[in-house]
Amino acid sequence: MTKRTKPEILAQQTVAQSKLFSIESLDLRFSNGEERTYERMKPSGRNAVMMVPITEHGDILLVREYAAGTERYELGFPKGLIDAGEQPADAAVRELKEEIGYGANRLTPLKEVILAPSYFSSKMTLFIAEELYPEKLEGDEPEPLDVVRWPLSQAEELLTHLDFCEARSITALLLALRVLNNN
Repeated sequence: MTKRTKPEILAQQTVAQSKLFSIESLDLRFSNGEERTYERMKPSGRNAVMMVPITEHGDILLVREYAAGTERYELGFPKGLIDAGEQPADAAVRELKEEIGYGANRLTPLKEVILAPSYFSSKMTLFIAEELYPEKLEGDEPEPLDVVRWPLSQAEELLTHLDFCEARSITALLLALRVLNNN
């Protein structure tokens, strides 16, 4: 594999700003002299977590919540941003308590993923969450989330469910199944 030299940033400017996002334009010069302008979400420095919670009875816990991007309710795993100074595992347990009303005594890290690295820099750490215990924290969702129990034994069927289509949730499920099948 050839070692690449990163492109030189010739110019960098914010081209659009909202309450949540900044879009940045980058003028780049590649090592072969080619110049291009790229746009990306300006790095926020905030990463996220997603958990595949598994009950002692062998059920996966999912949440159904409204997604403004698709303008419908989507089925996926609990997730959320990591607060400043918080470790991913601590954020995972906090988000579980906020979204499904359970904490977890055992977290198994699966992988750190990036949604679209050409446009975003934020990373999401995926976990399996086990040894769940009831504990509820107040979250920041605008409405209560529906918690959906799905038998782990029918996880393959979940992959074809019409409401389960978020790439990060599918990735988390496939990685979790691989780890669980190897144990």
